[in-house]
Amino acid sequence: MNIILIGMNHKTAPLEIRERLYLSCGDDVNHLAEIMNIPEIKEGLYLATCNRVEVLANATDGEGAVARLRDFIFHHGNLSAEEMSKCLYLHHDHEAVRHLFRVAASIDSMVMGEPQILGQIKDAFRTAVEHNATGVILNKILHHSFRVAKRVRSETGIANNAVSVSFAAVELAKKIFGVIEGRNVLLIGAGEMSELAAKHLISRRVGKIFIANRTYARAVKMAEDFHGTAIEFDMLPERLHEVDIVITSTGAPGYVLTPPMIEAAIRRRKNRLLFLIDIAVPRDIDPAVGEIDNVYLYNIDDLQGIVDSNLKSRKKEAEKAETIIDEEVTKYLEWYSALEVVPTIISLREKMEGIIRGEIAKSSAWMENLTEDEKRNIEIMANSIINKVLHDPITGLKEESKDNSALPYIAAIRRLFGLDDK
Repeated sequence: MNIILIGMNHKTAPLEIRERLYLSCGDDVNHLAEIMNIPEIKEGLYLATCNRVEVLANATDGEGAVARLRDFIFHHGNLSAEEMSKCLYLHHDHEAVRHLFRVAASIDSMVMGEPQILGQIKDAFRTAVEHNATGVILNKILHHSFRVAKRVRSETGIANNAVSVSFAAVELAKKIFGVIEGRNVLLIGAGEMSELAAKHLISRRVGKIFIANRTYARAVKMAEDFHGTAIEFDMLPERLHEVDIVITSTGAPGYVLTPPMIEAAIRRRKNRLLFLIDIAVPRDIDPAVGEIDNVYLYNIDDLQGIVDSNLKSRKKEAEKAETIIDEEVTKYLEWYSALEVVPTIISLREKMEGIIRGEIAKSSAWMENLTEDEKRNIEIMANSIINKVLHDPITGLKEESKDNSALPYIAAIRRLFGLDDK
């Protein structure tokens, strides 16, 4: 087995190096072609995201392939020898398989349990297949990794609960109201945190979404992206009574919402509940607002406590996921072992001999009148025919195995003759 996985990720390389490597390795197709031009590599997969760059390969010469892949990353990342030694990781054979399974299952992600990485692996695999860069081994590993990810997601709670502040804010709003479908929302600030909150709110089918920002053009742009309505920042006091949920995330140096503003909004709402979530640093909402009746106010520390608690829960679920991954690595290794020449030859002969026995048993009625010698001669002739039929395939397999190129033929024989059928 000469399976290699080499790369760097958010755990081993600082942001500056990941940015450098990702920007230089953004063209998946061209870099995949460059990898496949390495003589020692038979199959390859190239994965580049903002948090990792990895190459998975099936090689004829492990040492030669590793040396050339190191050169590939060194060149494209413009790395120093010291950076390479600190940031680069290398896995061989079953450890390479285990690493890919952990990545696909989101155990190795910056945010454990996030689903994006599986989609990114599938995209990389699709590109590799389209450019004939994969074969029997990598196809099996990748499909097996998708099965692992599905098992982990369905058999553990690793993807449950909020692990981002924006998501936690939306989940908290749901707990307060019970149901947030149809509730009107105001987002104050049009940065990344507000965009994430908007995505989660849309998935919960809220009612109208209003967006306010000091730079009105930015509010308009975000409103267009999320089918919301932009409002002038100065009009906030006049529009607060129209919404049930307010999420603030600005960079303002002082309070954006004050007790008089909220008290006026509550009066116009006829004391209907108003939920305020302040995820800005420094805070956007005067803490005194939390003393007003029918107003629920939470800040980023409140939400971070929810996130931290949920992360602990996910880490517990990760232990279950690791057990699943161990099981699946063992299953993959069993499959790989079944591809070796000798077990395949034995299985093939056993299947043919089983066919002979079955056919002789079916012919027992007309063979009753034959002598024992005649019956024995028929069996000898049948076995002789099978031996002649199998001679060339078996000889070919043995020849191909001498230079480690028999695996595609073995896989084809096992499939065509149904050797893996239960």
